[in-house]
Amino acid sequence: MLDYINRPLYIEKIKPFIGKSLIKVLVGQRRVGKSYLLMQLSDLIKSQEPNTRIIYINKEQHEFSSIKNSDDLFNYLKENIQGSGKVALFIDEIQDIDSFELTLRDLVTRKNYDIYCTGSNANLLSGELATFLSGRYIEIKVFGLSYAEFLVFNKLADTVESFQNYLKSGGLPYLINLSNEVQIAYEYLSSIYNTILLKDVVARFNIRNVKFLENLVEFLANNLGSIVSSKKISEYLKSQKINISTQVVIDYLGYLETSFLIFKVKRTGIEGKKVFEIGEKYFFEDVGIRNAIVGYRATDIHKILENIVYLHLRMAGYTVTVGQEGKKEIDFIAQRAGDKIYVQVAYLLTNQETINREFGNLLEIPDNYPKYVVTMDAVSEISNYQGIIHLHVKDFCLKMVKE
Repeated sequence: MLDYINRPLYIEKIKPFIGKSLIKVLVGQRRVGKSYLLMQLSDLIKSQEPNTRIIYINKEQHEFSSIKNSDDLFNYLKENIQGSGKVALFIDEIQDIDSFELTLRDLVTRKNYDIYCTGSNANLLSGELATFLSGRYIEIKVFGLSYAEFLVFNKLADTVESFQNYLKSGGLPYLINLSNEVQIAYEYLSSIYNTILLKDVVARFNIRNVKFLENLVEFLANNLGSIVSSKKISEYLKSQKINISTQVVIDYLGYLETSFLIFKVKRTGIEGKKVFEIGEKYFFEDVGIRNAIVGYRATDIHKILENIVYLHLRMAGYTVTVGQEGKKEIDFIAQRAGDKIYVQVAYLLTNQETINREFGNLLEIPDNYPKYVVTMDAVSEISNYQGIIHLHVKDFCLKMVKE
């Protein structure tokens, strides 16, 4: 077995589907640990069913470079698999195989194949492809390390200092192999960012104006968690002597979302009846990459905290929107399987005005779903304010994503 750290958050989600005639698809940004999850699943299957034949194809390795399309994949399997015994097939970065769905659809009808694959493209199983494989796959979104996983991977105690380190460096697993020096981490994260930009955006979508794309990412990094629109972005860029139409901005934002570099969060009415078509928030898949792009600044702490809280809500399986009613805003409305929670994020409750603002909007919501204010304060002074729960951000993250 290879040496790795288990991530039960995802393994437990996949376990019910092991051995079933469904394609298990792990999607997420590059370097969030999808490959190691495949390895963990491979070892789990070996231990439970030692007679199962394991086939592992990694499209990032040269030995598999000849597998370029569906026919190549089918012929490779035909040459390497004899007999009718159980086969566990693992394909890493499957989007690099043209028309892969043709072979997968064929294999999933054969009861002896247990199929797992990963992809770094949000549109991997969308549109016509989803229809083609309808009812034959389950998709699992993989994120970087949660705060709880960060502590385990780095062998750290749960302290404010540990959480500060998490805010600065983010959650890409490979960072445990590098020096604790922030600058070295940012050099690595910058290289990952460049790979995502060039391979998953520029090359995939034939982008010509790379400089504009870089400026767009920098704008999003500097406006983390702010409500923006494609029109506002276009106008800002024009003020910087970059003349780009609103439609091009919309297209490029979509490409960045598809690569999992950023997430778009829509606004809804606080009671959920209205969806705003214009103006949304953008967060980064990894705050470390965001910090590597524009630098970690103490003045940005609230933005980074909001990003971290959003990620942990998503890791916990919630669908997340921004709540808006007139001038009142709720940072996050999170819904999951009929449950709902409301979350306000602040840096510090420094005065009564701040307390009134952060708790006040929540107090006006006329339902009994749980409501949270999460901050970097020590919570002993205000742990419960008229029924609203006050938690330190790190404690909220641990509560949301239990290991």
